[in-house]
Amino acid sequence: MEHFSDRLLNAIGRKGSPACVGIDPVHERLPAELRRRVDGPRSALAAIAEYCSIVLDAVADAAAAVKFQSACFERYRDEGVETLYSLIADATDLGLLVILDAKRGDIGLSAEHYAAGVFQPWIDRDELAPRLAVPDAVTINGYLGADGIEPFCAGGRGAFVLVRTSNPGGDAIQQARLESGETVAEHVARVVDQLSRERLGDLGYSDLGAVVGATKRSEIGSLRAIMPKCIFLVPGYGAQGGSAEDVRACFNPDGRGAIITASRSVIFAYERDTEGPWADAIAEAAQRFAQEVGEVAAL
Repeated sequence: MEHFSDRLLNAIGRKGSPACVGIDPVHERLPAELRRRVDGPRSALAAIAEYCSIVLDAVADAAAAVKFQSACFERYRDEGVETLYSLIADATDLGLLVILDAKRGDIGLSAEHYAAGVFQPWIDRDELAPRLAVPDAVTINGYLGADGIEPFCAGGRGAFVLVRTSNPGGDAIQQARLESGETVAEHVARVVDQLSRERLGDLGYSDLGAVVGATKRSEIGSLRAIMPKCIFLVPGYGAQGGSAEDVRACFNPDGRGAIITASRSVIFAYERDTEGPWADAIAEAAQRFAQEVGEVAAL
């Protein structure tokens, strides 16, 4: 399989934008026509599946990738996970790269099982046939070190390690200073950088990337300097307050090095734009988002 970072950068080049749309469905926020059908967990999941399928169609022309929030599906147990992987197959068929936001983290055999659970093909219990579509990459927690990271980087797949997250609560740990004077986030970044250099693709970037929040503008430049070969997965754009200017420092001089994620500001755009079909509002929001971050990256 082609190296993950090469596939991602080529997809960004084809779309002319490093835009990634987060798929974080919440059935209470679905369009009214879908909510009216909900009378229990199974019908809620069916409505979510229909909604996500329409969202994927709406954003496919603008985005290079989509990022599925695994928790939004796992809450529905086995049927939720089956729905998730069915939607991953749909996204793949649309030419989108898929990142699974699962924040896995463990060591040894447990890490290997988690990696297999994310990336190995599974059997459709109705068709009794393998579903080959799996995510292209996954988010992971690097707190357990290299042996908790490496099982997720195999077979052409990618991983993004949490380095500097967008949530305010992360400051209490990630901004803490070590004896060296570095913050915890900078120390984690050095560990990721060391591991990343063993996994470079033809385009010069690693299949091991880093999650760096758009809302941490003052720290992005130093983290980019520490991890020059890592692709940054950048949440926090849009609804969380991150702007185009906030993410500028995520990119290297070649315009590469980052994939910017917006979720709620795109997939719930119909809550603001109530004129016309709700799918059109999502498509238009995705196009605006893609244009904004494409201009910043100068693609």
